[in-house]
Amino acid sequence: MPRTIAVNTWVWTSPLTDATLEPLARKAKDLGYDALELPLESIGDWDPVRARDVLDRLGLGAIVVGAMGPGRSLIGRVGDVTATQEYLRACLRAAEVLGAGTVAGPFYSPTGVAWRMEPDERTAVVAELRENLAALADDAAAVGVTLAVEPLNRYETSVLNTVAQSLDALEPLLGAGLGLALDTYHLNIEEKRPADAIRAAGAAIAHVQVCGSDRGAVGDDHTDWPEIVRALDDAGYHGPLGLESFTGENATIAVAASVWRPLAASQDELAARSIAALRALGA
Repeated sequence: MPRTIAVNTWVWTSPLTDATLEPLARKAKDLGYDALELPLESIGDWDPVRARDVLDRLGLGAIVVGAMGPGRSLIGRVGDVTATQEYLRACLRAAEVLGAGTVAGPFYSPTGVAWRMEPDERTAVVAELRENLAALADDAAAVGVTLAVEPLNRYETSVLNTVAQSLDALEPLLGAGLGLALDTYHLNIEEKRPADAIRAAGAAIAHVQVCGSDRGAVGDDHTDWPEIVRALDDAGYHGPLGLESFTGENATIAVAASVWRPLAASQDELAARSIAALRALGA
């Protein structure tokens, strides 16, 4: 059976709000998407009850995506751990209301913050991350949601860059409430062979995000998409694929995602080309 194909509202706007959610949901539906990735940048940006009503009327599923802005971290050196845990619990509550099975994101430190770590410091950072994630993983499992932790490329973090690092760091917690979110953009930068990394992640994969190797449309880039799909099959992952790209028309998101030039003739075209390519793959 083909996988659910989702699209992140960051393709068009930031932040997502009650005012923008319904028109974007209708656009996604018209383009042929099955679900929306809904970023919750700040608590209160959008109402989960209203969002569920909109998505239910359109027959769309949901994935909640967390945003790790400045000061948001489960590592005390670079952020407020308690406030971040409360933010992630709000994401879990939103997912529960929406009936979303996953909350995905790089839930360890602010995106764009990196520093060099000696082995002893890295060991301590991993231990702190485990400690501060443990209760959240339990909370997630209790409401039938999985926190999917996303490794990012070296330019956006120095904490978790690869699947191997992530498995090593999170292994004691992996299970019903905690898994990995893999993003083909980051895999392309950090993994020697992205398909092998997907296979190594195996049952730990809780969500997968896709885009072209240039952050643009799926399918007209150098990624070996048939091999990526085969690797997902081999890993036993049959969950959603979420298109995550970004608009350069919003100054905040353009700087955060380093979108310095248009990635397609329009954002609608980027989304349309991507879903056409994914459907043609039988993904």
